Amino acid sequence: MVTGSTPTISTPKTLAPSTSSVASSAKLRAFVVTFAAAGPILYLISIAWNLPLITYHPAMGRIDLGWTPARSGEGPAMYWYGWTLTALVSTTVVSVLATLLPARATRRIPLYLVWVLPLLLVPLLAYSLRAFWLHP
Repeated sequence: MVTGSTPTISTPKTLAPSTSSVASSAKLRAFVVTFAAAGPILYLISIAWNLPLITYHPAMGRIDLGWTPARSGEGPAMYWYGWTLTALVSTTVVSVLATLLPARATRRIPLYLVWVLPLLLVPLLAYSLRAFWLHP
């Protein structure tokens, strides 16, 4: 039995949080919030106006730029990949443009748009795809 000394536990010293961290950057916040809010809107626009960046023809394994119709004997054309790419590219462009705004302007973008806009747009998305679900 050892007497007279109690073991001490040393705690590691923590560094002060860096204010230059990418995670706390106002530009990253502007990009992420804008991307999350604008993404569903731009996706629905690409569907509503039929703006696929590419058209995939799965039976032939062919990818065409833009919208191209299905050809006789080649099966259906798939536009979903193109709509997704259109939304991804356009949302990225809009989000990069949002990072160029002054910090006081981007701080005014409410965070609740990140979840409210997608939630509100789900019924519109379901309605826009009704032909695929109700197809005889």
